[in-house]
Amino acid sequence: MKFGILQFFSWPERRVALPTVYQRALERIAIMDQTGYDAVWLTEHHFSDYSVCPSIPVMGAHAAARTKRLRIGAGVTLAAFYHPLRLAEEIALLDILSDGRVNWGAGRGFDAKEFENFNVPMSESYDRFREVVEIVKQAWTNERLTYQGKYFSFNNVEVLPKPLQQPHPPMWVAAGSPDAIDWAASSGHSILMDPHSTHVELGEKKRFYRHKLATYGHDFTGRDVPMARLLAIDETDAAAAEGARQGAQWLLKTYVDPRMFGVVGDPVQRYVDSVVIHGSVERVIDELARLREEIDLQYMIGAPLGHKTFMAFTEKVLPKFL
Repeated sequence: MKFGILQFFSWPERRVALPTVYQRALERIAIMDQTGYDAVWLTEHHFSDYSVCPSIPVMGAHAAARTKRLRIGAGVTLAAFYHPLRLAEEIALLDILSDGRVNWGAGRGFDAKEFENFNVPMSESYDRFREVVEIVKQAWTNERLTYQGKYFSFNNVEVLPKPLQQPHPPMWVAAGSPDAIDWAASSGHSILMDPHSTHVELGEKKRFYRHKLATYGHDFTGRDVPMARLLAIDETDAAAAEGARQGAQWLLKTYVDPRMFGVVGDPVQRYVDSVVIHGSVERVIDELARLREEIDLQYMIGAPLGHKTFMAFTEKVLPKFL
């Protein structure tokens, strides 16, 4: 199995100065670099203390300068809000500065206040996102770019720099709905799977993705399909379950609208029962082994609900699967 960490920059109740949040995250990234993680996946969010990181290229450059081996993942850049040439330039530059360690993930975004404040109609988000992803890829792989689209058009423009990794950095798109998975498969894109679906739902979506890849004539072999999973580890299963509950309450209060997932009943209990991997070290090891068999969990991007969980996972769980 491969493992990454989904690095949030949460500022719960603003209990500490914001620079402290970044300092602690960078200390954690340094630990990742020295252990068995494949990548840190940096999150992009705006206008919320859920995670205060508006620029993955800026944070990624700083993380790259402090690490030697760890890959720097975008998990994800909110492509619908970007001018595609600027995005292509900045991710390519980060790839060079990191000595070819970039994993690029792109997403549509779903927070209404982000669309409102960036003056992007949410009704345009799918088309904008898909157009930006295609333009970025073409800007990296063509000496000069000519493109005619719905939102962007370019004629014979040289986009520099080109990324160090050739033909381009590894690419993923965030895809959760059947339509999004179908589009990703039709284009041959690899997908990132979200931290808010249940374990069972992730397994079903991965099977659907493999089926659609084959339908469109693309090979699944050799692809990493990272699944993001929230984590809570404590000395006892009961304490970890309470940590999972508190984490779910924070998510639902600050960022996630359960109506997006068609949740019926108590949304907090849904996270505790079916979304968060939680328990003692031994229970989490058993749960990961079960999910590897049942939903084909081969690459997990862990989202620890607290530093204690991160350290316990790093020191006691991660070595069991490397």
